[in-house]
Amino acid sequence: MKIALIDHGVGNLRSVEKALTAAGADVNLTRDPDHIRQADKLVLPGVGAFADAMQGLLSRDLENPLMEAVKAGTPLLGICVGMQMLFDLSEEHGEHPGLGLLPGRVVRFPEGELTVPHTGWNQIQPLRQSELLGNIPAGSYTYFNHTYFCAPTHEEDVLAVTEYGDQYASIVQRGNLYGVQFHPEKSQQVGLTMLKNFVQRC
Repeated sequence: MKIALIDHGVGNLRSVEKALTAAGADVNLTRDPDHIRQADKLVLPGVGAFADAMQGLLSRDLENPLMEAVKAGTPLLGICVGMQMLFDLSEEHGEHPGLGLLPGRVVRFPEGELTVPHTGWNQIQPLRQSELLGNIPAGSYTYFNHTYFCAPTHEEDVLAVTEYGDQYASIVQRGNLYGVQFHPEKSQQVGLTMLKNFVQRC
């Protein structure tokens, strides 16, 4: 299974690459539009600021091949900011447009009793079944580090939720689009199982 790990210049790329390789993928860390078009599956990672990640994608002319591949049915997994990039826009440091593949906004955790950013281990609670969640028990812990979270317009796009103050979407799926707010590459066996599911089953 050939996986194009999209190098937009912002992301923990090497650790994601190693985790995907451990999950059985033939990983191509790439900025080449043709590699993106020809891959069996795509992974869009990201850390840091939403606007920087989007700008990195645009400046390397990677948006159109990514969109073409997704519309042709290629499975795509967005990780952390990579998941946020799937949505219409982010409110991080102003409003910045995303890829618009999923309706919704990226919003900040509210000030007050919560410690922000949300950093550390927390549970994921599935709302429905998916190949991405095969062999992962409800309530499993994964590793988070984020200040903003996705607020999908449509509830049916939410695959699993996590509670931090209120519940929010920690995994999303629509068809061949998948997104996880946490870092599977830092989530030990649960994260590796999820990456294996994406590589082998999704």
